[in-house]
Amino acid sequence: MHELIRQLLAELGEDPSREGLLNTPARVAKALKFLTSGYDANIDDVVNGALFTVDYSEMVIVKDIDFYSMCEHHLLPFFGKCHVAYIPTDKVIGLSKIPRIVDVFSRRLQVQERLTNQIADTIRDIIRPLGVAVVVEATHLCMSMRGVEKQNSFAVTSAMVGVFRDQVRTRMEFLELIKLRSVVSATRDSASTSLACMAED
Repeated sequence: MHELIRQLLAELGEDPSREGLLNTPARVAKALKFLTSGYDANIDDVVNGALFTVDYSEMVIVKDIDFYSMCEHHLLPFFGKCHVAYIPTDKVIGLSKIPRIVDVFSRRLQVQERLTNQIADTIRDIIRPLGVAVVVEATHLCMSMRGVEKQNSFAVTSAMVGVFRDQVRTRMEFLELIKLRSVVSATRDSASTSLACMAED
C-alpha cells in the first residue's frame, strides 16, 4: 500500500521524496486501515453476549451517535449523527453495543442508504424486537468539497422495521423524540471548528 500511495502522490504532481511527504504513505495506510476496520469486525464479538432478559416493552432510543464513514464513490468522508430506537419483546441489548454496531458498518466504504439498512437489519436479527428505527443524518464532503459544492446540505436516510413501519403513531413519537433539524444544526455548528488535520502517526 505504501508504494501505491507514493505512486498516487507522483501522479498528482507531487514529489513523494520531499520532507513533508516522506512519511505520508505510512500515515495514509494506517488511516485507511482504521477507517475500513469494519470489514474485519465480527458482530458476535462486538455484542459479546450483552443481551438481557427484562420486563420492558417501551421504546429504547440511543440518539446522537457520532459516526464517520467513507463514500465508496469518491473515497471522501461523510459524517454525522445516527439515531437508533427499538421496542423489545423480551430482551434488550447493552446500550454501549449500539454505537459499536454503528462503528462496524460505518468503518467501511459505504453509501448512506446501505449503512442505514445494515444497522437496522443487524439490531433486528440480534434481539428480534417488535420494531427497529434508524435515522442517519450526514454531511458528505463529496458534495461540499467538489461537484455541486453545497456546504450546508445534508442527507437524511431512515430505515423503519416492524411497528415503526406499520404504526404511524409509534414512528412519529420516535421522530419527535430525536428532533432531527435541531440535532443536525448543532452538529454542523460544532463540527466547523474541529476539522483540522495534524501530521500525526
